Amino acid sequence: MNKVSVTDIEAAAFQRDGYLVKRGMASTADADALAAIAQRHLQERIAPVEYEVDVHYPGGPLEQDAPGSDTSRRLLQVYARDQAFRDWGTSAEIEQTLKHLFAGDETVMLSQCHHNCVMTKSPGYSSVTLWHQDNRYWSFDKENLISAWLALGDENKMNGCLRVIPGSHRVSLDRGLLDAALFLRPDIADNKALISQAKVVELAQGDVLFFHSKLFHAAGRNLTDRVKFSLVYTYHQASNKPIEGTRSARFPSIGLG
Repeated sequence: MNKVSVTDIEAAAFQRDGYLVKRGMASTADADALAAIAQRHLQERIAPVEYEVDVHYPGGPLEQDAPGSDTSRRLLQVYARDQAFRDWGTSAEIEQTLKHLFAGDETVMLSQCHHNCVMTKSPGYSSVTLWHQDNRYWSFDKENLISAWLALGDENKMNGCLRVIPGSHRVSLDRGLLDAALFLRPDIADNKALISQAKVVELAQGDVLFFHSKLFHAAGRNLTDRVKFSLVYTYHQASNKPIEGTRSARFPSIGLG
């Protein structure tokens, strides 16, 4: 991992926008090594794997016997898969960056319940991910978590990179602006105005996108002929506990440092 620090200006930008891109945080060699492990696990279908057919998102296969139903969406439980994944997710550089973004010095915890995966956006049958906040899935004392998205290869519009709505982590929305699955309803004027502010986040290999769990984000399909691999972990502060009896408390979090 390359030595990358967070400036006060960058930390302030994160608080304002809800996301921050750190360029070249991983070296080409490290990103290639992690991608090779992910590629092998994908080829060998090493469980647990989430498939596109499991989520029923637009553009993906909807039935188990449909074409493309064997298309992987995510390699799950990546922290337990290989030491190289663990080393990345618990590195001193990640820890110090997150402490700065959380604006506190308490222990940073890696959640094994959320993200903790390699996203495997495949050609042909990859789906569209609509506008959402990750907190719709998560149950913690506070909705204050940060995800670190490492590009293991270049990410752009053609292969389905993320889009974000800057500042949307600070927006309070009425429940009626969301559909039954808690995606933004694109047919509503207020949502159209919000979505019009979206920015495309293109990443080069080794770049890391840090984003707040309340930030609205979305992603398109992979229109290229190569799988896009992204290593994604989610973190919270030690005082921000997962709520007992929920999915967020299923596995223990890992303390950094």
